[in-house]
Amino acid sequence: CDVCKGKRYNRETLDILYKGKNIADVLDMTVDEAYEFFENIPTIRRKLQLLKDIGLGYIKLGQPATTLSGGEAQRIKLARELSKKETGRTLYLLDEPTTGLHMDDVKKLIDILQRLVDKGNTVVVIEHNLDVIKCADWIIDLGPEGGERGGYVVAVGPPEEIAQREGSYTGQYLRKVLTEKEKIRA
Repeated sequence: CDVCKGKRYNRETLDILYKGKNIADVLDMTVDEAYEFFENIPTIRRKLQLLKDIGLGYIKLGQPATTLSGGEAQRIKLARELSKKETGRTLYLLDEPTTGLHMDDVKKLIDILQRLVDKGNTVVVIEHNLDVIKCADWIIDLGPEGGERGGYVVAVGPPEEIAQREGSYTGQYLRKVLTEKEKIRA
């Protein structure tokens, strides 16, 4: 409209400034920009740091949720969980959280999941990405095929044991990448 010029706030609201910026200016900042802008407000910086840690420094603070990819939305939910007071008794169920993610973001996601586990939580992940699978504490390998020819427990155990199981397709592929396990956690 003519009053707000597309900024969605009335003139009185837009006249309120913090460090020379109004609410529309702040919401137009990326997480990375806001992290610097709010350098003297630790409570805000901690939340922004979580978003940076999971590879979302490029999104805008006021970005509509409907414009986020599924992976971005899932990581924002994880950041929200990490910012809550920890009970260490939460069960997280994630269905293919790496879908559509760049390898750098997969590494960040693995780090976030490990942080949840380190705080005493349980994380169950349905995943086909071997870089995630090889970092698991425990695997339940279902198969031997998909659809009607699948759904049976083929193998259970830590990645190193699954890699040695005959008849496990996951184990066959896991064997090839298992030697790189520590690289992805670094």
